[in-house]
Parts: sequence; structure tokens; C-alpha cells
Amino acid sequence: MTAIKNYNQQFSEIQSLIITTKQRIYHSVNTALIDLYWQIGAYVHNKIKSSEWGKSVVQKLSDYILKNEPDSKGFSAQNIWRMKQFYATYSDNVILSPLVRELSWTNNLLVLSKSNNNQEREFYLRLAIQEKYSSRELERQIDSGLFERSITNNQFLSAVLRELHPAAERNLRDIYLLDFLSLPKHHSEKDFRKAIVKNLKEFVIEFGKDFALVGEEYRLQVGNKDFYVDLLFYHRELQCLVVFDLKITDFKPEYMGKMEFYLEALDNDVKKEHEKPSVGIILCKNHDTQVVQYALNRSVSPTMVAKYETQLIDKKLLEQKLDEFFTLEEPRVEYQLTRK
Repeated sequence: MTAIKNYNQQFSEIQSLIITTKQRIYHSVNTALIDLYWQIGAYVHNKIKSSEWGKSVVQKLSDYILKNEPDSKGFSAQNIWRMKQFYATYSDNVILSPLVRELSWTNNLLVLSKSNNNQEREFYLRLAIQEKYSSRELERQIDSGLFERSITNNQFLSAVLRELHPAAERNLRDIYLLDFLSLPKHHSEKDFRKAIVKNLKEFVIEFGKDFALVGEEYRLQVGNKDFYVDLLFYHRELQCLVVFDLKITDFKPEYMGKMEFYLEALDNDVKKEHEKPSVGIILCKNHDTQVVQYALNRSVSPTMVAKYETQLIDKKLLEQKLDEFFTLEEPRVEYQLTRK
């Protein structure tokens, strides 16, 4: 029996080699494909710029490729025009041009077609690379206005949280879109919790893929009494436990005391030695800015307050909010993602 276990461990090492090699092959093939589209885009761009080619020539080029390379896909006239746009958009941008080679063509097209400027493109390019988004996941984040929500982010983090976890500012936001929960108009906190667990994949995509669920209604025993936290996660980058206290009402100052108790119990009885102090997130339906600020000012625990929306936010409203933000702030963007 021991020999079989040893073999299985050795076999799993071989499997890891196979998986790693497959990933490297996929990455190299994808990079080569993006380079090909880049070169074709550059060629067509230069021909049209010099007036050697007109629109009809691009259609003829497509017909020629499809006839002489029948196994090649993706060379319709429309796609060749996209290659030209792809090259024209990024060719003079030394920051963005290396990033596009890290994404699939489909994800590149999503960013290219749905972003309004280079700031937004950089945001989604880096996000998609960091989170390894599928095209479906990336499209959802773009359509939900994640860029606008992140740029105008008004985070409510305690001073202790900022000090203990400097990376929290780029990993956490003040508002989350939970439309995928399909919650009824009148729902309980239990309904809220159950819907999150049922739709855990979508929840993690919205909050960040570094979140991993530890438990639902996680039991904390203090003295002779049991206490239950709604949801307990572990965050890989922050390297700590994260408590979610779910509220279907507006934020109330008394929620802070309850959260501080949970964090104290977690750090004393659950946290491992190598882990950093636990973080608390009070997720509310809404909050009054001044009330939250007053509550956090004297907080001695790494806590934040965020709110959630259960319906897709109007993209035009988000864009308007972004315009208002830039009239008040310096015209630069503090990205929620680390530049690597």
C-alpha cells in the first residue's frame, strides 16, 4: 500500500511536468499568433496609409488567403481590418504593446472594441493577465463598468488595515456588483449567504481570484459559547483569513464591535503562525459616508466597509461619474493592479 502511495506521488510529479509544458506550449503558440496578427496589421496599415491599397484590396487579400491556405481560419476581411486597428492602436505605445502578447486574440478584441481610451485598455489588459480571465469573464467585467467603479473607488478601510496590509487597497473595492445572485427584492441575510455559496465561482470572479472559501457559518468557540461568521475566506496575496459579515441593511456603527470580536477570536484560535492578521469585510446594502468614516477612525482592527448592488449599474451613469471624478482630480489613474 505504501509503495502504491509513493508511486502516486511520483506520478503526480510527472503530471505536473505535463501540465506545465502544456501551459508553456499554449503561451508560445498564442504569442506567435498575436505576433502574426500584429505583422499582418502593420503590413495592411502601411499599405493603406501610403494609398497603395483601398478597401477592396483587403477583401481580395482575404479571398486569396482562404483560397491558398484553406486550413487557416480567422482571415476574413473583417478580421484583417481588426488586425490593422490592433496594430494602429498599440504600435506607438511602449507600455501596452508588450501586454497584448499575454492575452488571447479574443480577449484582445474585447479590450480593443469595448474600451474608450488607453487608460481603460491598460486596466483591462493587466486585469485579464493577472486574473487569467476567460473571454466570458472578461466581457462581464467590462460590461459591468469595473474600470469606472475602480477609478472612482472611495475605499473605506481602517488605518490598521492599510498599515498591516498595504496591498488591500488594490485588492478591495468599495462597491461590488452581485447581479448574478438573482436575489428576490425582499431577501434575508440567510438568502444572501446561501446565494453567494451557490454562485461561488461568480462571486470569486467579482471579488478576485485570490479568494478561497474556508467555510460558511464558520464556528468560533469562545469560552463556553459558539459564534458563527457568515463566510470565511482565505486571501492568497494578503496571506490572511478574511471574514465577511453580510448585511441586507445600511451600515450601522455597532457592526464594527461585532467584527472586531470575530477578528480577535480568529487571530487567537484559528490563524496559523505564518499567516498575517485576519481582515474583516462588512458588506452592506448601503452606507452613509460620514457614519462609516467616524466608525473606522477609532477602529483598532483591520476592517473595511463595502456595499453591494444586485442589479447591473447603468454604464452611462458610471461614465458620467468618471467624468465628474476627473474634473476634481489630477488627470492620472491610480490602478488597482500592480504593474509588473
